Formats: sequence, C-alpha cells, structure tokens
Amino acid sequence: MPTEKLVIDRVRKSYGEVQALRETSLKVAAGEFLTLLGPSGSGKTTLLTILAGLVAPDAGDIWFDGVRQTYAPVHKRDIGLVFQNYALFPHLSVFENIAFPLRMRRVGEKEIAARVGRMLEIVRLPDVGERLPRELSGGQRQRIALARCAVYQPSVILMDEPLGALDKKLRDQMQVEIKRLHAELGATILYVTHDQEEAMAMSDRICLMRDGAIEQLGPPAELYFAPRTVFAADFLGGANVFPLTRRADGAPLGPAGEVLRHAVSDIPVEAARHFMVRPEHVRPLDASDTADNVVEAVVEHVVMTGAVTRYHARLADGRPVVALRLTEGPPTARGGDAVRLGWPAERTVLLDGSPP
Repeated sequence: MPTEKLVIDRVRKSYGEVQALRETSLKVAAGEFLTLLGPSGSGKTTLLTILAGLVAPDAGDIWFDGVRQTYAPVHKRDIGLVFQNYALFPHLSVFENIAFPLRMRRVGEKEIAARVGRMLEIVRLPDVGERLPRELSGGQRQRIALARCAVYQPSVILMDEPLGALDKKLRDQMQVEIKRLHAELGATILYVTHDQEEAMAMSDRICLMRDGAIEQLGPPAELYFAPRTVFAADFLGGANVFPLTRRADGAPLGPAGEVLRHAVSDIPVEAARHFMVRPEHVRPLDASDTADNVVEAVVEHVVMTGAVTRYHARLADGRPVVALRLTEGPPTARGGDAVRLGWPAERTVLLDGSPP
C-alpha cells in the first residue's frame, strides 16, 4: 500500500519562454495540511491547476493513492476544489448547492439529506439550508463552498486562496474553521496562499516557492526559525539579514567586525553568505548587560503598536536593524538615542542564499 496520498514526480510546465513551474517533486501524506506559499509568479497556482487536471504538465507524473493521474480529466480525479470566489449557484438554495456534487454522482435522496445535514453541522450552519447564497455573509458563503467541496469526501481538497476576498477578521475566523474542518474530516488539503501568517497558522508543512521552484519545505517552525536562504528568511516574517564576512582564518564576522557566534547548522560556515536574526530575538541592552553578539546603533524611531514595541535603529555603516519587544511599559529608548543591541548565538542563523 502506498504511504503517500499524493506524489508529484519531476513535474514541470512552461508557457513559451516562461518557466511557470521548474522540475518539481513533492510527496504529501494522507491527512496532511500542506500549504503552497509564495509571491505572485512563484509557481504555486500552476502546480495546483496541474494537480486539479485543469492544466497538463509538459513532463513528469502525478500519483493519487498509488494510481497515475497525470493526464486524467478533472471529473476522473478524486479531488475537491475551493476557490476565492466561492462559485456557488446563486439560484439554488444552500442545501441544493451542497447536494449538487452528490446528485451528479447519482447518490440516493436519503443519503443526500443525511450527508448535507452532516456537513451543515460541521460548518456550524445547520439552519441555513433553505436560504439562497445572497442571503449569507461572505464568511458563511465560504463555509458553504467548503461544505460542498467536502460532502462527497474527495481524496484530496485543493484550495486556491479561498480567504483572499475576506476582511482580516473574517479571514482569521475562517482559518480556525478550515483547520477544524480538516481535523473533523481527516482530509488531505493542499492550500495556496501568498499570506505567510495564514500559512504559519494553518499548515502541517509549508512548501515555500520562488520562481517556479521549491525554495524550502518543512514545518512552519522550521521555516521560521531555521530558514535556509535570504528569500525564506525575509518572506516568513521580519528578519534582520546581514552579509557575512570572514577573518583571514575563515572565522565568520558580525556587523561590527567581531567574531560571530551562531547556531549549529547543516550549512557549512564556508558556504554561508549571510546570516539572520529575528527582531524578537534582538534586545536593547543596559550598560551592565551582555549578550553573545552585540552591536552599537542609533535609534531612528520607536513604534508601539500595543502588545509589541519596535525599535528601528541603524548601525554605524548605515545598515538598518530592528528589535522587537513585548510592551511592558513606556519605551526604553527614543529617536536619536545611541543603544547597544544584543542577541544570543542560538538565534543567529547562517543562510546560503543571496538577496532576492
């Protein structure tokens, strides 16, 4: 028996001279929530449309549950699709919208009623079956779109930026709903987004894409705390990224020319060209404080957003650095102040990429 729900083997796609998807291989486990994350043009939607059967690859193969589906038509693939625009039938009731894929599969009326009722319970809208889509809020319509997709229990659910049309509050609520639905159904989900916070909040793994290829693949915490490239460090939240210089003996040097103390990494020191430290790991130091790595800077401005305070500073050579602290009182520095900033060795991450 295959151990993977989905296998993508050396798939690629070009449009004329443009390589929309470079040769890509990927395995997705049954029940996994995998997010394809990246900016516009990174290849994530191209990969999703190939999986859906809406676009044929130029090369490579796709396997669902051990069965080759590379050129199978859409209706022959055991998949569900959820898009940003809901795609509900405006003239059909909520019940009939959800029932539609079951009727297309000639499921009996008694089972249709049971399955639709069950899905309405799962998405927490048990009393809206007789309403039309226009009588629902945006968040409710998206939940109905999810219910219609999941009601026939597809092998894989593909979601293409399903929350992009919602405001932030609704988006946050729907993230919780989708994760709850994922846990309830045990479905395998591939989710496309360009929103890194959304990816971090929902995914079992994130597949970060750039220029039609996979940049880094792993759990959210791994990509955030141990990015491998400058692009990954910068895309997954704020990052202080500095070029890495070396002493004559090869020892890495920090921004102030001191020997850099860094985390253990599988990236060889001699191969690293940059290093990163997250703003939340940089702190202003008192006169008596010490840290593994210390730089002197001048504060340009301080931004207090409520729960957190950001210190935007600049080093002597003009490079910016940001320190982020939980707000426990009034800021300890203000614009124009000279400060010492420090961070621990284990938060200093070597990078093997170059700036995007």
